[in-house]
Amino acid sequence: MKRIILSAALAAVCSLTWGQEREELLPFGNMDQWVKREIKESAIIGGAQKDIYAVGPTQTIKGEIPYKPVGGSPWATSNVMAKVVGIVKTNSSVFPEARNGGYCARLDTHMESVKVFGLVDITVLAAGSLFLGEVHEPIKSTKNPNGLLLMGVPFTKRPAALRFDYKVRIADRPQRIRATGFSRIADVDGKDHAAVVCLLQKRWEDEDGNVYAKRVGTFAIQYTQSCDWQNAATYKILYGDITGRPEYRADWMALNAYEYNTVNSRGESVHIKETGWAAPDEAPTHLILQFASSHGGAYIGTPGNSLWVDNVKLVY
Repeated sequence: MKRIILSAALAAVCSLTWGQEREELLPFGNMDQWVKREIKESAIIGGAQKDIYAVGPTQTIKGEIPYKPVGGSPWATSNVMAKVVGIVKTNSSVFPEARNGGYCARLDTHMESVKVFGLVDITVLAAGSLFLGEVHEPIKSTKNPNGLLLMGVPFTKRPAALRFDYKVRIADRPQRIRATGFSRIADVDGKDHAAVVCLLQKRWEDEDGNVYAKRVGTFAIQYTQSCDWQNAATYKILYGDITGRPEYRADWMALNAYEYNTVNSRGESVHIKETGWAAPDEAPTHLILQFASSHGGAYIGTPGNSLWVDNVKLVY
């Protein structure tokens, strides 16, 4: 009888152990440390001192220095320094905001303009974006914006879920705006949403420098309504071919639904072409994770949209 009781107890303990989940905070995923960049814009557009921020070990970087993630931080943002026809201009759409004795990240959608008579007259819509990867600085043109965003970091694990705290504010406008800087500002059908995308990919490069990938794991969501803080929101990552699953949304989750780029072995920015779905037990080589205050792609959104993000974790 004692042996039976002991065996049952051990089985119960093992069951509890196997059933327990393990959280893993992404590096700097608590959003409590920020790099401040102090950049003086060109005198011809006012010469203002601008502070823009990046998620990383607390420090200050002064001057027109192209930014790469520092101190082991995997994070990049849509906060950038541009240098167009010699004019230095900044864009800031991701900010640290105080929360619970630390900070969270606030992502805003807004209009950004630079006007110099006879030289440049640009107004663009800038959405707040926080993602794993890098940005090629300085920005020299509004053409091919996705080619400047290098999406994803090396990653070989298979998490069960993504977990984070979030808050959303959706602007009360039935249509979105498209403002690229050179064409006229126009309305785009459909209300703006905030979005989160998490993709696991198995990538490879051919002899010509093209980069391909199979989709290993998928999660994507769009927030259509404003809401206050939702803590420890947990979203399952779906593995393998998910096109037959009830959770599948083609507009959010299809192969090549997003225009993501990376740097190949030659140092060139190239588009990542997804060629198919990986086997359900396949191991990834890269993780893409992006939070955005607008969902429509480059230069499309609604000013006033905001997404707050904190405590970003992977669950195993």
